[in-house]
Amino acid sequence: MYRNSIWRYIFHEKYFLRACLALVCLFAIAPLRANPKPIRMAPQWGFFAHQQINRMAVFTLPPEMMPLYKSRIQFLTDNAINPDKRRYAVVDEAPRHFIDLDIYADTTRETLPRSWSAAAAKFGADTLAMHGIVPWHIQLVKYQLTEAFKEGNVRKILRLSADIGHYIADANVPLHTTRNYNGQLTNQTGIHGFWESRLPELFSADYDWVVGPADYLEKPQQRAWRAVFDAHAALDSVLLMERNLTTELGEAGKWNFEDRNGQTIKVYSAAFSARYHERLRGQVERQMRASIKMVGDFWYTCWVDAGQPDLKKLARQVGDEDEEQADIVEKKSWLKRLFQAREEN
Repeated sequence: MYRNSIWRYIFHEKYFLRACLALVCLFAIAPLRANPKPIRMAPQWGFFAHQQINRMAVFTLPPEMMPLYKSRIQFLTDNAINPDKRRYAVVDEAPRHFIDLDIYADTTRETLPRSWSAAAAKFGADTLAMHGIVPWHIQLVKYQLTEAFKEGNVRKILRLSADIGHYIADANVPLHTTRNYNGQLTNQTGIHGFWESRLPELFSADYDWVVGPADYLEKPQQRAWRAVFDAHAALDSVLLMERNLTTELGEAGKWNFEDRNGQTIKVYSAAFSARYHERLRGQVERQMRASIKMVGDFWYTCWVDAGQPDLKKLARQVGDEDEEQADIVEKKSWLKRLFQAREEN
């Protein structure tokens, strides 16, 4: 859809260093099956949050979908992080995770078209890829998942379900809707990982994960766009609260050092994190809950749009060994595509 626009994007200074990390990240990916503990990389939402969102979304589904989704809940949980791994190995993956709404002078429907073809005709595919395509990509994966249900292709259903859960979760992160995605433009570098990784890991034990049953989406395209606009509306609080608290506590009160995996690293202090989390008044929890509900809604909508196939029957068609082998093949394909991309350049 937008593959041809990606080469100018990939060598933009914002992403070039990330692409150069590809080989390092692939070495980290390889042993995942041997070691069930998730390997920490630069996260989007954090590995924990993405996995929790996909896992809890399963419990929003109707009984007719449970034979497949409940029996494969661990696969959906573990593979919630696959799109983040592909960011460093697949050339056109990175822009699927965000959209810089603030680079557009006006984001009304007339100015920023909701359909990809209309938006590409207006701004050019290169510009769209440079500044992120997450709401458009959610629409694409929604179509792909619906087709997988129609085909009865269990592997594709599971893989695409895990993937769309990731993109939906990213669409609900305020810092995924701005060019100031890591506070680098406001002297708040590091706030991205702070908001979406450290805060959930510190405080999510007290979150309410029950969001109610999944609903059918009459207009899934509009739902994807509403998610990014709602997230963007929360951006000012994310930045302002951190800036004010830094002024109050100073750098000494903001930072601490922790030992992780035998290394001493600089992190936001527990006291600073607690006060920031309190001032956000449940914002992180709200966005995680919104993500869970939205993921369930999209899974359910795809199944309904496909004619509600019998998932109990499909669940018997693939075993854990088949899923593992498919996972290995996919990871090898990432490496192959990475080297192809480098050779073509």
